Amino acid sequence: MPQRFHSFVVFAEMRTGSNLLEANLNALPGVTSHGEVFNRYIMGKKDRTEMFGITMAERDANPKPLLRKLRSESEGLSGFRFFHDHDLRILDIVLPDPGYAKIILTRNPLESYVSWKIAQATDQWKLTNAKKLKTAKVRFDTAEFQTHLKEIQAFQLLLPNALQTTGQTAFYLDYEDLDSLEVMNGLAAFLGVEARFKQLDDTLKKQNPGPIEEKLENPEALKDLVSGLDVFNLGRTPSFEPRRAAGIPTAIAATEAPLLFFPVRSGPEAPIRDWLSGMGGLIEGFEQKSLRQWKRSHPGHRSFTVVRHPLLRAHAAFRRKIVMAEAPDLRRILINGYLAELQPPGEPFGSVEAERAAFRIFLNYARLALGGQTGQRVDPSLASQTAILQGIAGFQPLDLVLREDRLEQGLAFLAAETGAPLPTAIAPDPAQGALMDIYEPGLEDAAEAAYARDYLGFGFGRWRV
Repeated sequence: MPQRFHSFVVFAEMRTGSNLLEANLNALPGVTSHGEVFNRYIMGKKDRTEMFGITMAERDANPKPLLRKLRSESEGLSGFRFFHDHDLRILDIVLPDPGYAKIILTRNPLESYVSWKIAQATDQWKLTNAKKLKTAKVRFDTAEFQTHLKEIQAFQLLLPNALQTTGQTAFYLDYEDLDSLEVMNGLAAFLGVEARFKQLDDTLKKQNPGPIEEKLENPEALKDLVSGLDVFNLGRTPSFEPRRAAGIPTAIAATEAPLLFFPVRSGPEAPIRDWLSGMGGLIEGFEQKSLRQWKRSHPGHRSFTVVRHPLLRAHAAFRRKIVMAEAPDLRRILINGYLAELQPPGEPFGSVEAERAAFRIFLNYARLALGGQTGQRVDPSLASQTAILQGIAGFQPLDLVLREDRLEQGLAFLAAETGAPLPTAIAPDPAQGALMDIYEPGLEDAAEAAYARDYLGFGFGRWRV
């Protein structure tokens, strides 16, 4: 099978963890990262003035020969780190080329700014021995931070736009992901190399742990900043989860009642189907034209869906798609790329601990997939409910979004609205007990990381308090 990529680029910024990422990449057989090759002030690393026989002056005059030599004279898959203030001529070459794997590393910009200020004050840019840690409190400069933020965000918005318009995807990493063996092995799978990490490089140490306020001489400046600025610019922060179609072929209507149900995969679909089928049967297999015709012929119709707690929904998807092997390709990806230990399809796990470990890997994969980090199609069962409902709204906003924990009351309300018969008592879903058997708080944390949009957007709390 031909190699997917011939080179890679790590798009990052100062104090985002790019040194640690590079150390791990260089520990992976078959991968070499050459540092900040196109930084105007250094050549790959501090005090180096020449690479592959090319001087800094020659590189600055024309960067293309050095870019070619990085590829042709390095063993295995080679790459470099690139920041927003490096030689921008490189972007015109590497961004349109799908042969360059794109790795995008980000960090909370407030944390990276404060870390940068401390590094300036202490002149300690890397830490390998915690005993030699230098500490300092720095002064927070609001105007300087705002300028820093604008520059970083402009660059971060440029990258996904360039990838979208050329039909490419990138592997997105957050600063916190660098400690995850599963995520880093996912990166190795993305790069297409055979090697996997058995453990991560722990040479470099985190330099500035602790709350941001404790690192500042003037922590009160943060209050003024927050009151006048959306620090994270959430309104413009890209969501990397793929947009979804309206899912019109999955819609279900009752034959003798003006009720239209849009199911969310891995949600509580069976009791709604049973209820609607008792009204003269079901109408399925809609297209846009036939669905519009149904709407015209059923004045006073109500369209609705049901959302489920993200952790419960993810476990239901895991059991169907992975344990029962309804998604064999995804199952193989988890086994080969993320080292999930699974029983033969349909067979139970040997222990609660084994299922819990496999489910945690599945949640981690879901987080990466929804962040556009896997390069794989996102199965509807894994997609966030937010994205699914946004897709439906692209055709027509729904009348009602019901909650599974209040499903009987929600269906009774719809019955009263449309004159439909009341639903019968709904039996507890077996999915509840299956999750209860393996539950631990760490699974909830992993679900929140994967489905943050659903927890925030729909107001979900912890599944088990």
